Amino acid sequence: MTELLTASGISLSIGQATLLRHVDLSLRGGETVAIVGPNGAGKSTLLRLLSADLRPTGGNVALKGRNIDAWSPAGLAMQRAMLSQHITVSFPFTVEEVIRMGAGNRPLTAVQKLIDDAIADVGLDAFRHRELPTMSGGEQQRAHFARILVQLACGEAACGPGVLMLDEPTSSLDLRHQIALVETSKQRARNGTAVIAVLHDLNLAIRFADRIVVMRDGAIAAEGTPRETITGDVLRSVFHIDVPVVQSDDGMPYLLPQSMRSAADSPLPALD
Repeated sequence: MTELLTASGISLSIGQATLLRHVDLSLRGGETVAIVGPNGAGKSTLLRLLSADLRPTGGNVALKGRNIDAWSPAGLAMQRAMLSQHITVSFPFTVEEVIRMGAGNRPLTAVQKLIDDAIADVGLDAFRHRELPTMSGGEQQRAHFARILVQLACGEAACGPGVLMLDEPTSSLDLRHQIALVETSKQRARNGTAVIAVLHDLNLAIRFADRIVVMRDGAIAAEGTPRETITGDVLRSVFHIDVPVVQSDDGMPYLLPQSMRSAADSPLPALD
């Protein structure tokens, strides 16, 4: 698999606060990567650095072998698509109009099939003419996911496999649509896209990811396959809690949430 994005020793400090410290990470075409960890661990910060939404104060990020600072905004939009954690649309755009924005200024005749396919992927065909602000948070999130799918498809048609970046994409979704989003993302990876997502649901991350990056205090605490990273020792070290990790019939781990008990039977440390 070809490396599409590489972070080398990236750090981010703002004033006296260090948000990210010396992170090395690479993304290869065709793989799915989940970033997990407690609140404040640096997950969204890392994703924003990888997308060039933020600039590191140390280290560098390269996209397809080229320093990410050298890419123009238009060039970046052709190579990577980013679904941010919080998106607010107050103007009365319809679902189809919002999704159409992912195609930029391309002629409608050239992108209508991509729009139709994305609407079908997120299950919003019956809502395509609804104004976005009148819809539920989950429905709006699905519309924005369809928008970046169109952006990704347009860029990949011209430039080859790109990077799909998702920051807590399932936070407003019910169980059915969480699974649908994960399956749609995995299908993009099977077509050569590199997919990276910040996820809080560890069981969902296990089913989504070829590789899991576990973060703690702005650094990578563990990295590897779900079997290598979702273990009692890692969860105890990172989340300060004992959680039973069970093996399913296919050999994959999964968690059985119970009443919270810290690893040392003491109150859990405060999370920001």
